[in-house]
Amino acid sequence: MERLFDLDFQLLNDVGIFAIAITFLFFIMSYFLFNPARKILQDRKDGIAKDLADARTDKEEAEKLRLEYESKLKNIDKERDEILSEARQKALKNETKIISDAKEEAAAIIKRANEEAELEKKKVADEIKQEMISVAALMAQKVVSANIDTTIQNSLVEQTLKEMGESTWQS
Repeated sequence: MERLFDLDFQLLNDVGIFAIAITFLFFIMSYFLFNPARKILQDRKDGIAKDLADARTDKEEAEKLRLEYESKLKNIDKERDEILSEARQKALKNETKIISDAKEEAAAIIKRANEEAELEKKKVADEIKQEMISVAALMAQKVVSANIDTTIQNSLVEQTLKEMGESTWQS
């Protein structure tokens, strides 16, 4: 019998063994090559998905931070005004304190100056009294030495008083 494509039992047997060998090789290659390649591809796919999720999370956080900073920027004018008003109040308090301290110091200086003036006045009055005593002693010496009467003595006193001046007695 003439065969089509030379199909005989040996050929069918070889084809069957060949098919089993190819199937066996396919499963072995699948286990050693295709599965690791699939695992690598799956890991990469998972990594990309994780990176995308992280990027979304980061983007959301960045948006929140942006909104927060924008609100802070809007409120910064208020904070600046509050800080400036506090600084002005402190400056006014310091100014008031400095002025009151200066007034107290000025009052103390004026008081000291008045006390010194009083002391100087007393000193001058004492000097005038000493001068009057010395003038009176000189007058007495003149009266005794000249042995004059009371009319001459009164004229000498009046003359001495005129020489000293009335302003001396009034101060």
